[in-house]
Amino acid sequence: MPHALADTVHALRRHLDDVVLPQWRQAGFNAVLGLPHEAISQEGVPLPDERYRAMACARQLYVHARAPGQAAAAHATLLFDGLLRHFHDTASGNWRFSVDAEARPLDTTQDLYTYAFVIFASAVYFGRTRDPRARKAMLSTTQAVEARFRRPDGGYDAALSAAGVALRGPEQNPVMHLTEAYLAAARVAEPAWFAQKLRDIADDVAGRHLDARTQCIAELPLGTAGNRIEPGHQFEWMALLQSAPQVYDGLSLTLAMPRGSLWARGQGVDGSTAGVCAALDPAGQVRDPLQRIWAQTEYARYLALVGDYPALAGQLAQFRARFLHDTGWREVLRPDGELARADMPATTPYHLSTCYEALENVLETLAK
Repeated sequence: MPHALADTVHALRRHLDDVVLPQWRQAGFNAVLGLPHEAISQEGVPLPDERYRAMACARQLYVHARAPGQAAAAHATLLFDGLLRHFHDTASGNWRFSVDAEARPLDTTQDLYTYAFVIFASAVYFGRTRDPRARKAMLSTTQAVEARFRRPDGGYDAALSAAGVALRGPEQNPVMHLTEAYLAAARVAEPAWFAQKLRDIADDVAGRHLDARTQCIAELPLGTAGNRIEPGHQFEWMALLQSAPQVYDGLSLTLAMPRGSLWARGQGVDGSTAGVCAALDPAGQVRDPLQRIWAQTEYARYLALVGDYPALAGQLAQFRARFLHDTGWREVLRPDGELARADMPATTPYHLSTCYEALENVLETLAK
């Protein structure tokens, strides 16, 4: 990797560590409740909170548990304490989707996406602190997922009522993040058990969501009306599968994703700006032209994984110029570069962190 590209990666990391994360430890954090605000303005001012989500708290927990320094570690502990205190119903074992502005239970839906991030963040926090509460949360939440969300046909329902009644059937995105969570959990506990679950999930996704023509993973089960393909998720799946080759070797999903990601790159990336659109229809026509920052981070991870460093250098240059600024980032742009969403949500630093860590791993590999 050229020195100039390495310098860019280091600059991105400094922006996260020195600009973004301190904001979320200060203005972006409600110290009274011990929860991150849902969003701050482009100027770094907290926006009025109508709710707090467990998923947003868990994402912030992940980022600070991975960030260097004692300030980040101490903040991770505050976030883990807040996650347990406000979102875990000890009587039922359920994780609430959200609480209101005074931290009273608001939405008690059992949401697989939320459960996945609780597992993911708890695993990473346990890896840093060895706090036994985190290991317990990780394993008990995993047990709940398998007992409640797992369907007889092998898939997972996306959402259940507080009483356990299915509200939404299988969807790609929650299962992708469950994959991410189980990969993290396998690094700190029960690797053989998690490896088998990960293979089962990959096989189910291939059978339920993998489009034979494009080799892309559709957001909803094949045959669902109005289905769509999100290019960012193709890049994200490829990164997850390649992070554990010993788990995924030989599976059909593993074989498909390089081709699916290449198709998504061809159909969903603007050649002039390297901007990734939000969604395509199954025929490859742009359904949602908005460019969300998370999809750009996943595209950068993909380019690093496939070793296309000239394209990566160009993409990161465009990313820095278009999406980052001195006090944070721009969440959503229109194709012409106009800002389409003015706030900075608490969930986005997770995407920046996972991207930059992947880029740094490539740097380390090349330096060996």
